[in-house]
Parts: sequence; C-alpha cells; structure tokens
Amino acid sequence: MITALSPLDGRYASKVSELSEFFSEYALIKYRSLVEVEWLKHLAKRDDIPELRKFTTKEIQILDNIIINFSEKDAQHVKDIEAKTKHDVKAVEYFLKHELAGTSLEEVSEWLHFACTSEDINNLSYSLMLRDAIEKVILPSLDFISEVIEKQSKQWQEVPLLALTHGQAASPTTVGKSFFVFAARLSAQTQQLQVQDFLGKINGATGNFNAHLIAYPEADWLDISKSFVENLGLSWNPFSDQIDPHDFIAEISHICMRTNTILIDLSRDIWGYISRGVFTQKTKEGEVGSSTMPHKVNPIDFENAEGNFGIANALFSHFAQKLPISRWQRDLTDSTVLRNLGVSFGHMLIALKSLNAGLGKIEISEENCRKELDANIEVLGEAAQTVMRKHGIENPYEKLKALTRGKRLSLDEYKKFIETLEIPEDAKERLYNLTPATYTGIAPQMVDLFMEKEEENK
Repeated sequence: MITALSPLDGRYASKVSELSEFFSEYALIKYRSLVEVEWLKHLAKRDDIPELRKFTTKEIQILDNIIINFSEKDAQHVKDIEAKTKHDVKAVEYFLKHELAGTSLEEVSEWLHFACTSEDINNLSYSLMLRDAIEKVILPSLDFISEVIEKQSKQWQEVPLLALTHGQAASPTTVGKSFFVFAARLSAQTQQLQVQDFLGKINGATGNFNAHLIAYPEADWLDISKSFVENLGLSWNPFSDQIDPHDFIAEISHICMRTNTILIDLSRDIWGYISRGVFTQKTKEGEVGSSTMPHKVNPIDFENAEGNFGIANALFSHFAQKLPISRWQRDLTDSTVLRNLGVSFGHMLIALKSLNAGLGKIEISEENCRKELDANIEVLGEAAQTVMRKHGIENPYEKLKALTRGKRLSLDEYKKFIETLEIPEDAKERLYNLTPATYTGIAPQMVDLFMEKEEENK
C-alpha cells in the first residue's frame, strides 16, 4: 500500500474500503455478471421467446449461486479472459459460459448476452453500483453528519454568538442557530438524493431493438425491456442511442457538489470559530499539533474535509459536464470517465469522516463567546436606531452612525446615549438593559422550529 499511486489506495485505504464493494474492478465485473444472469433468467420467463425453455428451480439456483458466491478469484478469471479477448464485457459472457459448462444449463448458454450491446450491460451495472453505494454508504454517512449537526445545534441553541457579516461585528446570533442553518441546507440536498432516479436501458446497439426485432418480430420488446430494468430496481429509460445519456448521473453529481459545497462552508466556518476561540478542540494523548510549536492544536480534520470535498467536486463537475455528451450514437470517452466514479465518492467519504471526527472534538467556550460579545457593544446600534425610528426621532440612523461607526463603544457610553433618548420609558428600559448576549432575536426558537419541520418530514 505504501507504493500506491492514489491516496485512496494508500494513505486513506482503510477509510474508503466499504466503497470497494461498489466501485472496484471486482465490483464492476460482479455487477456485469449479475445483469447478464438476470437477463438470461428474464428471457426464459417470456412466452414470446419460445426457443428458450423455462428454467427449473434448481437451474435458477445454479444461476443465482454464480452471483452469490462470486469471488475475487472469479473476477481474476474474467480478467484473464479479457487479456485474450481484449473486450471486458465479452470476457464476462465467456466466464459465465464456463460456469454453466457441465450443468443442465450448458445447452442454453448461447442465450447469454442475447441481442445485447456491451452498453446494455454496462449502463445497468453502473446504475446499480451508484444506487447501492449511495443507499448503503453515502446517504447513511450524510444522515449521521446531519444528526451530529442537529444535536449540536440543539445543545448550543441558547449560547449567544457574535455574528460577522463582511468579517465585521454584526447583530448577534446563537451558536445553535448558526449550526442549524447548515443542517437545514444539508437536509434539502439529502432529500433530493433520496428520491433520485437511477436509470437504465436495454435496447440494443443503437437503441432501436434492431437485432431483437429481426429474431422475434412478434415479441413485445418494449415490455421486455421495461419489466427487466424495473425488476432490477431501476427506472426504465426507453429513449437512448447506444448508451444511456447519463443525464441522471449529472443530476447526482450536481446534488453531491451542492452537498459538498455546503459542508465546505461549514468546515471553513468552524475553522474560523476555532481561530476566534468560540470552539476549543479536545486534545488526545500522543498527538502533535506542530513539529515546532508545542502549544498548537490544529483544526486538521476540517482542513482535510475541505480539501477532499474539493477534489470530489472537481470530479463531480467533470462528470456532470462530460458524461451527457457523446459523439453521435456513442464514443468511448464515457467509459473511461465512468471508471472514476468511485474516486469522487471516495474523496467525498473521506471528507465526511474527517468532518465527523472534527465535530466530535470541538467544545464550546461560552466564556470566549461572552468576551467577544462584550467587546463589541456597538452592535446594539441597530437596536437603538430601530426603536428610535418607531418613536419618530429625527435621523436615528445617522445619530447611531456618528456614535458607533468604526469605533469601539463601551457599555457605559451606550447606556448614557440611551438615557438621552426621548422615547417611552418601557422602550428606554428595554434598550438600557440590552446587551449583545441578549440581543439574539428569536435565534433559539428558530432551532426548535427547524427540529419540528424535520420531524414532520420523517
């Protein structure tokens, strides 16, 4: 592993191992074998394909066991065949014929890959790979991150926080409110990924059932195709040339890009909060923050997450731009690009795990939050000038601007200004007793509102 060219296969191999089941060369060969076997079984059930006899229960089990017991040794057997055929899908067909040799199904082995072009097998394999990887690995990882963010949002919903707009002190919020905004954004993208269609087609060399129809002109090939794809758990696409146009992969890529961009935003914000002292990080015995500065506890998990989300997005962007484009009925550029789907999800998964690790290490420093708020009394200028407007005081904005813009204001100076205002006593009292820590609007309640909406969506 130390000689691996890619960090996914070297440094980070243990963090992405669960994706090998879906995106490795072994996985691709297994999924191709699955599609070929299921196509043979599907044709055998059809009354409008009379030359292919029905299979017995025992024969169906023989076919199913090829997939159930599919091993790395079997995948290597396919690769050895491919070394001679120079064709990866044809190698799968020959492997399956070899597996049926000596069984009662040997006589029907020529029905393997019947009327198929390679892309009939490939597009369905990649759709299944994507569906399974997203459902079994990516969505659970996103759900876990969402749960962590929501839990921390609730935990810190009352903790006041100095907001920054344009990097400058602004109207205070709460730590929980700042967190739940990310939870809400992430939830919107996750919901789209959960309902995403995974398309598939099986319609021959250029999408017209040419060979199918010449062999069986009376067969209902649209129904055969539709029922087969849907039985695989995919959505049927009847409209294609040789290849599925991959528009749904572009859609998935865009959802993942938006998801990753939101989490980059979160990673950067937390990085900044750590720098400001809003958060501290738990230390671990034996860990080193800097090779020369012993005091440092670097926010490396958030930096690692940001970097890997960025790499994933670069690939997802290329998938979205390239895969829907093919010269005429098809060229091989999509095949080359599709082999890198696992790389993008690999970097995304590393980033999710790094972000999760970082979230587990941060602790709120309410003391530092209070100090930062107390050092920025001038943020109360918004409150004062708004109440002054309500009660008809002339030029309230301009008066507060002269008092606060570009200046540090002490709490005593603020209170002395409030004492001069000719406004009702109850309004004056509210402003007089106001502090940055209590000037948070309905931020805490917004967290509860978000939690209620999330419950409704479940």
